Amino acid sequence: MTGRRAVWTARHAAVLLSAMAVPPLAAADDGRYSPPPPLELEAQSLEQFPAREARQGVAVDEQHFYAVSNSAIGKYERSSGTRVAGWSGPRGGLIAHLNSCFAEGGLLWCANSNHPEVPMASSVEVFDSSSMQHARSHSLGLVDYGSLTWFDRYEDGWIVGFAHYNDRSGEPFKTNAYAGVHTFDERWRRTGGWRLPPALIERMAPQAASGGALGADGLLYVFGHHKPELYVLAKPAMGPTLLHVATIDIDAEGQAFAFDPLDARKLWAISRPSGEVRSFRLPDVPLEQAHARRFRDVSK
Repeated sequence: MTGRRAVWTARHAAVLLSAMAVPPLAAADDGRYSPPPPLELEAQSLEQFPAREARQGVAVDEQHFYAVSNSAIGKYERSSGTRVAGWSGPRGGLIAHLNSCFAEGGLLWCANSNHPEVPMASSVEVFDSSSMQHARSHSLGLVDYGSLTWFDRYEDGWIVGFAHYNDRSGEPFKTNAYAGVHTFDERWRRTGGWRLPPALIERMAPQAASGGALGADGLLYVFGHHKPELYVLAKPAMGPTLLHVATIDIDAEGQAFAFDPLDARKLWAISRPSGEVRSFRLPDVPLEQAHARRFRDVSK
């Protein structure tokens, strides 16, 4: 067999082999991709500490944890829960809605927004975790993506969560279905992003993802606003929608959280109703969905 027919046959065989290498997508009745249900797992409770700032979230480093409220941060010894320092902005000040913080290199990197005002505007606020003084600020200004709620290091830049909220005031603006996860370079120029799974959006309604961070296992973990559930997301092999691979029952009602820098499967979160910072042991999360990918290579 020679000529054009041979070339077509070789190409046809290559296409067939490529199709066999990737498991077929599961299709719903209307032809859309229908992912398998997420795994149901459970976190183990470890420690509990009262913290008056435990309203929005918590950050943690090797020696301390930092309870975060709208305009205050409390610094506590992680061994004893003793409050040793803090920062507090003035009532009606320039920082009025801290959504989350994470600790890195002697600094607290915090997401700030003007919620519940519209149009939505956000900024990144940085604090010196030793002196608990405000160090610097980077304003994102008005952001069409929504309110900045959390961010984490990703590749050479950032992975970022923006929230929209269901309208309760009669004013026309986007609902929580427009909440998403975006990537930015180190200078906060958008490089890509994904939407959250629709079923997860419904589960978090009327709010959106209030906390998020990449785990050492290369998966993305997010909290809603009030349910005691931690959601584990994977990057899709194709398409714009993240994959919900596991739900972890946890005795903490949402908001921002932090992975422990000394223990990859230990997580710190808050109980807003109880005014407590709590720590947990997370189960390992197997990646069983065929088209799910990790955000980071963890094989090295």
